[in-house]
Amino acid sequence: MRSTGKSIVAHAITVLITLALVALLFGERMSTRRPAPVVQIPAGPSLPSAAPRPSTGTYRLPSVAPPAIPVEVLKAVDADEQINIRVYQAVNKSVVNITTAVEGGGLFGDETSTGTGSGFVFDREGHILTNYHVVEGAETVQVTFYDGSTHEARLVGMDASNDVAVVQAKVPEDRLFPVALGDSAPLLVGQKILAIGNPFGLERTLTTGIVSSLDRSLRAKNGRMIKGIIQTDAAINPGNSGGPLLSSKGEVIGMNTAIVSQVGQSAGISFAVPINAIKRILASLIEHGRVIRADLGITRLYKTSEGLLVLNLVEGGAAERAGIHPIRARIVNYGGLRVRRLDPDTADLIVAVDRKRVHNVDELLGEVESHSPGDVIEVTVLRGGQLMNVPVRLGQS
Repeated sequence: MRSTGKSIVAHAITVLITLALVALLFGERMSTRRPAPVVQIPAGPSLPSAAPRPSTGTYRLPSVAPPAIPVEVLKAVDADEQINIRVYQAVNKSVVNITTAVEGGGLFGDETSTGTGSGFVFDREGHILTNYHVVEGAETVQVTFYDGSTHEARLVGMDASNDVAVVQAKVPEDRLFPVALGDSAPLLVGQKILAIGNPFGLERTLTTGIVSSLDRSLRAKNGRMIKGIIQTDAAINPGNSGGPLLSSKGEVIGMNTAIVSQVGQSAGISFAVPINAIKRILASLIEHGRVIRADLGITRLYKTSEGLLVLNLVEGGAAERAGIHPIRARIVNYGGLRVRRLDPDTADLIVAVDRKRVHNVDELLGEVESHSPGDVIEVTVLRGGQLMNVPVRLGQS
């Protein structure tokens, strides 16, 4: 018993000595919790201030900022690459994939044809800009967002003359990341641009390039000429249509709409509708579903070397009320037969609007539509060999 007691005491002393040594050697580390190392991460690309809404109020910025970019990543790339990274981080969640479907008859009964394109969110109500030709004739429109969720969208408004359409998807506000609409007026040839879209269904793909030329003209689906088109060398392919063209600040300066190619794929020449032209019609598209334009009330014109021959007028329209003369028929005798024949001498030839020469229908429409419905313009016509100015109060179409 005595030897057993001595053994227990010896073990207890050994344990106490061990605990004392542990406390002495590691006590400071165990009692003091060091904070995790802090890595200074530079601010990610802040979303640019949002553009004014086309109706009332102002666009609000997303409540969730894009993820910050680790400093190690930015240190490893040059300044130009940093711009690409920052712009993509700021804008890619705004870009959506648009899928359309239309039912039609085929050899084996009803068939569904589908199409794809791009678009971008521009407000907190879920309004999305895309091309008219992307959604033209669509019976259903579906929008896929950055998180992979797909939602039905309704067509809000379309304008074939500018190849612009607005659709709306009802999604939670925290999933919407509106873009900032910039200013396309001060663009210069050689300026850096970036494009994000869904070429061949590859979602949110970034390509870069420069402004190759400005003020190009492009024929729209309805035959009208779109003025002020931006030409770039960014790689644009099928599926990119409707995606944003961006400045190095991450602001939308245009909407990608077409390419020039003999094989249907990028050949280094692409076109975008300038954002200023789009902003001018946004309010009308959302509020009326179409663009309300000033209208001269002439339905048919024929181009001649002297001017535009007036063939048909809208009954009760602006031109008819102003007294502009359309072509009329005269009765002509041919070998005893009385025949009605159109006589060009009875029609007015339009040669100018507000003292500015117009050579074709596009120039005439451009001058007329630079005004608002209700404005009075001065139309110069050649009538009976004499020039005369006719004041016309414009209607709307």
